[in-house]
Amino acid sequence: MRTVPELLAHGVGGRQDLPIPFAYAVTGAALALVISFVVLGAFWREPRLGDAEAGRPLPDRAARLVDSAGWQWILRILGLVFAGYFAIGLFFGPDVDRNPTAGLFYVLFWVGLVPASLLFGPVWRALNPLRTAYLLAAALLRRDPRRGPLALPSRLGYWPAALGLLAFVWLELVAPDRATVPVIRTWLVAYALLMLVGAAVFGVGFFDRGDAFEVYSDLVGRLAVVGRRDDGVLVWRNPLEGMSGLAPAPGLTAVVVVLLGSTLFDSLSNAPAWFRFVQNTQLPAVLTNTVGMLVLIGLVLAAYGLTCLIAAKLAPGVRPADVAAEIAHCIVPIAVGYVLAHYYSLLVLEGQRTVALLSDPLATGDANWLGTADWSVSAALVTPTGVAMLQVTLIVLGHLLGTVLSHDRALVLFPGRSAIAAQVPLLVLMVGYTIAGLLLLFAG
Repeated sequence: MRTVPELLAHGVGGRQDLPIPFAYAVTGAALALVISFVVLGAFWREPRLGDAEAGRPLPDRAARLVDSAGWQWILRILGLVFAGYFAIGLFFGPDVDRNPTAGLFYVLFWVGLVPASLLFGPVWRALNPLRTAYLLAAALLRRDPRRGPLALPSRLGYWPAALGLLAFVWLELVAPDRATVPVIRTWLVAYALLMLVGAAVFGVGFFDRGDAFEVYSDLVGRLAVVGRRDDGVLVWRNPLEGMSGLAPAPGLTAVVVVLLGSTLFDSLSNAPAWFRFVQNTQLPAVLTNTVGMLVLIGLVLAAYGLTCLIAAKLAPGVRPADVAAEIAHCIVPIAVGYVLAHYYSLLVLEGQRTVALLSDPLATGDANWLGTADWSVSAALVTPTGVAMLQVTLIVLGHLLGTVLSHDRALVLFPGRSAIAAQVPLLVLMVGYTIAGLLLLFAG
């Protein structure tokens, strides 16, 4: 079987590229969180986030355009066009290095979905070709797309999306021959069938919490400066307002823990020590990596659960389950910051290469459909020192935003003076995640 080379390394900068010693960078990051905790406790004494009417409405003309059926169908058709172009290489292109399928799926789509959602909100909901295909099928069959034979159980929550994300990160990080076209094609066909069956059974609302990529885009998109309030009005807003408005639901904690834990494992799996461990063990590499990924996700979850338990003990009358559900949204900016830090160089470098390959989706070697075949990869935006500093900054910024969100929610969740005491375990968790993230990111 042909072997496809691994995608470019996710990190270009290393700890030796930082303008200060790595130990100072870690210490400074931890101190930044501690100082922010003290400042918030002194000057942020009343809840300020979560106002249902927060934000400044967009101009009427812009709001009408975005909400119009015509604009929505333009985006849906655009999503179908992109999916159709992707399907050329996926179903008809040979399994060779110059087939753009792997780069398009793992880099431009999966990694690129984060900055796209930060800028424009939950873009995948508007573009998702599976949602559009279901809507078209429902129209042809003259059935209400919002209804299915069964009602969507509220207790199902985000669990389908959490399982879908776990399946995807296993494919991305562990599966044998994961960069080959047949493996990607098999996974995507199975995933598409599951999503369409779910929509057929429960209605189009199944995509909102069942489609892993829609949920991922929605969570990240809540940090966008343009968003939709609960009453449906489009507004300019403080990004923290959007994240604070994320309602607790079953499976939400699992989604954010899988996002953070899997990205941490991606860093671990690139470390020389992990390479040596996998090579020296007698177990198959796929089993070792699968167990390693699940263990690291489990450790992230265990640290989160223990923190919520201790916080609840310090605030009489509050259950640990309530704490876990109410502060799950605080992990999202942490995961986003880490994803951006970890995959920045991959997106810039391998993204350029993939765009060049897209002009030849059949990988014939002589096509130039989009006029990008002659593009060369530029590393101007990927200097070692610049990447190293950006990675530290993004990780610390994500944790600072998480600290602000957890502080504001604690003022609502915990009674009286216990709000500050109960936040101490949360601060320790944030510091622990920060140190672990930096150590794993710069493990090489």
